[in-house]
Amino acid sequence: MDALKRFSPYAHWLLRIALAAVFIYHGWGKITNPGGGAMMGLSSAVWLLVGLMEAGGGLLVLVGGFLPNDIVTRIGGLLLIPPMLGAIAKVHWGQWSFVPSETHPMGGMEFQTTLLLLALFFVLAGNNVGRSAQE
Repeated sequence: MDALKRFSPYAHWLLRIALAAVFIYHGWGKITNPGGGAMMGLSSAVWLLVGLMEAGGGLLVLVGGFLPNDIVTRIGGLLLIPPMLGAIAKVHWGQWSFVPSETHPMGGMEFQTTLLLLALFFVLAGNNVGRSAQE
């Protein structure tokens, strides 16, 4: 197990890349399809704002890992929280499993809750992940 300790300061990149990939992908889809929110009763402006928050937040969490100051990481995580709260409240609430069902054709809130908690992790931890192993 000692051999793995040398990699622990870099483990945060696994979370950063996963979170950023999901949000950049979904955010970009909203930015390039501004009318896509109509099925959920969202105006094009709100849909675009959500897309910008998702893509921008994901990008900031990713880029923030390269910077000495953690404010970029924290802002990125913060930008991701409102879209996830909205998705959970508006679409996924009432079913835990991500599997689509008759009552929840877009699936439950399992995946969105995981993304929400990862975003909150980066708001709270910033770049202070794995730093103690380096010291």
